[in-house]
Amino acid sequence: MDGTRKRRIRNWFAGIAAVCFAGWLCLVSYVNWAMHQPPEVFGHVMAKMPPPAYFVLPFETLWMRARKGQLNVGDTAPDLTVKKLVDHSPTNLASLWADKPVVLVFGSYT
Repeated sequence: MDGTRKRRIRNWFAGIAAVCFAGWLCLVSYVNWAMHQPPEVFGHVMAKMPPPAYFVLPFETLWMRARKGQLNVGDTAPDLTVKKLVDHSPTNLASLWADKPVVLVFGSYT
């Protein structure tokens, strides 16, 4: 095989690799954008994600950065309104933690 042919094949493979890398970057950017959206949008995007994408995208890193938030250790928790379990009436959490500490439990009691 002469040098010109080897160079042409090497350039061809380099071009294919560059296109694949650019496509991967676009996909990572799209998933990163989706992770910063409300849960409905993120769920819609992930429902359409092809299974091989889970093997080639850095999902854990993107997720941890997207959901990091703005709170630091020692900061006061943001005020929010939740529904009581008993009568489903709205309760402002700031009114609860004025007197005593409040613990939020996410999950099931069963």
